[in-house]
Amino acid sequence: MQFGHTIIYVADVAASLAFFKAAFGFESRFLHESGDYGELSTGETTLAFAAHSLGAMNLPAGYVAADTSPSPLGMEIALVTPDVVAAHAKAIAAGAAELRIPTVKPWGQTVSYLRCPDGTLVELCSPLTVPS
Repeated sequence: MQFGHTIIYVADVAASLAFFKAAFGFESRFLHESGDYGELSTGETTLAFAAHSLGAMNLPAGYVAADTSPSPLGMEIALVTPDVVAAHAKAIAAGAAELRIPTVKPWGQTVSYLRCPDGTLVELCSPLTVPS
C-alpha cells in the first residue's frame, strides 16, 4: 500500500490551484478541460482538487463542504517550510485567513494555521527533527 494523493472538493478548482500557487508556490500539474479536476506539483504525493459536482457524484449521501462549514474540518494539509513566518505572511497576502500565528511548540517546531479561501485547513510547519 502507498499513499497516492489527497483530493479536496472545492467550488472552483482553477481558483484553488491559483491560490495554492500564489500562497505556497505550487505549480499546477494538470487541469482537466472540464475544469472539474486539477492537480498541483507537490512532490511524491499529489494534492488535487475536484469540483463539488464530482463530490456529489462520488458521495451521493453527501459530505461536509469545507468552504461552507463555519469551522475548519477535522483534517489538515501540512506544508513543511524552513521559514514558517514568511510563508504564513505570504499566504495571508494571497487571501488565506489566519487561524493561529506562528508558534514554537515545546519540541522546537514552528507551526501556524491558516484557512484557504476554499475552506481547506493548512498547517505550515518547520521540519521536525526526530532523534535517532
